[in-house]
Amino acid sequence: MTRYVRTLVLVDLAVGVLAALLAGGTRFVFDMPARMSLLAVLLPAAWVLAVSLGNGYERRYVGQATPEEYRSVWRGLLYLFAGLSIVSFSGELRLSRAFILIALTALLIGSILGRKVLRTRLARRRQRGACLQRTLVVGRADSVTALVSSLSRDASLGLRPVAACALDLDGAELAGESLLAGVPVVGTPLEALTAVDALDVDLVAVASHPDLAGRALRRLSWALAERGVDLVVSPGLFDVAGPRMSIRPSTDLSLLHVERPAAVGRSALAKAVTDRLVAAALLVLLSPVFAVIALLIKLDDRGPVVFRQERVGIRGELFQILKFRTMRVGADAAIEALAVRSDGNGVLFKMRNDPRITRIGGVLRRHSLDELPQLVNVVRGQMSLVGPRPPLPREVLEYESDAIRRLHVRPGMTGLWQVSGRSDLSWEESLRLDLRYADNWSPVTDLWILLRTVRAVVGHRGAY
Repeated sequence: MTRYVRTLVLVDLAVGVLAALLAGGTRFVFDMPARMSLLAVLLPAAWVLAVSLGNGYERRYVGQATPEEYRSVWRGLLYLFAGLSIVSFSGELRLSRAFILIALTALLIGSILGRKVLRTRLARRRQRGACLQRTLVVGRADSVTALVSSLSRDASLGLRPVAACALDLDGAELAGESLLAGVPVVGTPLEALTAVDALDVDLVAVASHPDLAGRALRRLSWALAERGVDLVVSPGLFDVAGPRMSIRPSTDLSLLHVERPAAVGRSALAKAVTDRLVAAALLVLLSPVFAVIALLIKLDDRGPVVFRQERVGIRGELFQILKFRTMRVGADAAIEALAVRSDGNGVLFKMRNDPRITRIGGVLRRHSLDELPQLVNVVRGQMSLVGPRPPLPREVLEYESDAIRRLHVRPGMTGLWQVSGRSDLSWEESLRLDLRYADNWSPVTDLWILLRTVRAVVGHRGAY
């Protein structure tokens, strides 16, 4: 990651130079005042300093599949703007507003795009097994197994488990040459430092374990710091995002505070209002598209344009979901006969080559255009732009207790399930993504999902 951080610094310096040239060239080509010339020269270094103050080069943030690296650019922009304002006011300097506006805009866009390109390249290298930190996982056997599986499944974290120090569920040592999730057990949790020295690991991941808590964990952190090895601790909370967690220090220990989900109270009201306003605007803008699609459906088989189906919404309320009809009339009656040929995930019925789909219906489904009438459901307050998939009543009847949690928020036209594989996901994966969204919703998450939805739709991933 040291090389990645150095590249980030160079990118920000380059963006600073380009921003200074762009802002200076558009306003002061022939006669740039001395104070503006000095500002243009110092801008690249000032920008790197501002981003650094915003934690833009922290190893715990950079290269991770989270928005934190992009937030650091925003924070850096605010620090730079505040610094320029203080200098201008205290030194009674008249800085060009046009220069500042153009420069700050260029810095923001350039640094975000630079990070996007670098993260994409890093993600590809990690998928090929490169740029991964060698990781030692420490804890009880069951916790270690879960953590190793999670780290191995998600290459975007940049961690590769190479060994484990663990005890069995009874606190006894594991038998020689034991494996946990395919990773060899090389000792007990108290032998972690010996394993670190022997295996040359870059990071130690501690799953919850009584032998490594309190003072023992603190001593381990001291010893790892001396060796230049990073330490992460898994609190054992599944699918709780970082923004919901904060540290509350007391006299001699730190408490992990888990905030309540944001999808309640004022946050939920703001989301509902925003959804309705955006959906209403989209209905107006897309009205010509609606007219063309309606005409094509009518010309295809003369059947109804809109398909209505009962779905389950927030708190179990039933509503009629609207879609452009993509199947022949009476298609629901044939679902039992086709059930044995389902390509779904055990709960949801899906077919890659469904014989009930009309000619124009296949095109609409491939580009997700059949979902557009759901904007009406959003305006009515029955759905959201982003949220869990709206389930059928028969699917809800099969829900286990955990799955009911997904009914605590409004279903969405798109969601994590849409951008993570759509119909290709298993039921467990779909449920996990919906529950993660319900527990960790934020405006930034919604924007991120909407942007990724465009890419998923254009790529036709999982659409059938």
